[in-house]
Amino acid sequence: MRSDLAALAAVLLWGSLASLAISLDTVPPLLMTGIGLVVGSMIALPISGFKIRRLIPKKRVLLVGVYGLLGYHFALFAGLQNAPSVQANLVNYLWPILVVLLAPLFITGTKLTYMHWIAGILGFSGAALAILSGTELVGGFAVGYLYAGIAALIFSSYSLISKGLADSPTAAVGGYSFVAGVLAIISHFTFEPAATIEPIQWLWLVLMGLGPLGGSFYLWDHALKHAPAQRVGTIAFFTPLISTVLLLTVTDQRLTPTLGLSAALILLAAIFGSRVNNKYHDIGRV
Repeated sequence: MRSDLAALAAVLLWGSLASLAISLDTVPPLLMTGIGLVVGSMIALPISGFKIRRLIPKKRVLLVGVYGLLGYHFALFAGLQNAPSVQANLVNYLWPILVVLLAPLFITGTKLTYMHWIAGILGFSGAALAILSGTELVGGFAVGYLYAGIAALIFSSYSLISKGLADSPTAAVGGYSFVAGVLAIISHFTFEPAATIEPIQWLWLVLMGLGPLGGSFYLWDHALKHAPAQRVGTIAFFTPLISTVLLLTVTDQRLTPTLGLSAALILLAAIFGSRVNNKYHDIGRV
């Protein structure tokens, strides 16, 4: 139960990312990612009891963490820059269903049933409706869609690999978040134009670092290590719905029937997927 709440809290924080990014549209993506991850790494200090040694991840954990956090955000932002943002997000939100469907490749003893496939199809259909509400797919942006697909693959595989690192304390997330953040900032100075950050934008960057680019990853790490990966994956189907609802609120757009239908599909997928994993409660545990 506690792990489910942690996963849901992580999803709520991730759902706020797009809304926060609206206020940071003049900040280059790598710089935004780097500052956010460095700020988020500071959360690990109280988690570790201010013991720096606990923040230093093992080499394998460090590689997995940098691969997940830096690789995912770089691919995601590259996708958003090279394809229409709504459609690129649709491809990016393949990652929750990939967590469910790819689990057998990463976790010994995990099996797929037809019920997993049904839950996955329902969840992805709902996510697609939420993100595509009021829009249509636009062709001609193959590179952007490719990057977004890579982002989905990176984050789903990172999540599943993280579950196998049960001996790594959650505080170690701060260690590789810091390294990934520093690498992103260095990459900014190498690949992106110089940028000026306004005082109010520093506030949004700090909030982003404490939330969707910080606190969410500690919660996600805890959930993955204490619950079946497939059940956690189905909870993640709420992310695109929450993100879309918050964007509608921030941009003062109206709720459409399509978005309402997407909410029903995502809720049904989450409930259905949760019951599947309660029945097979040992699946996905390592």
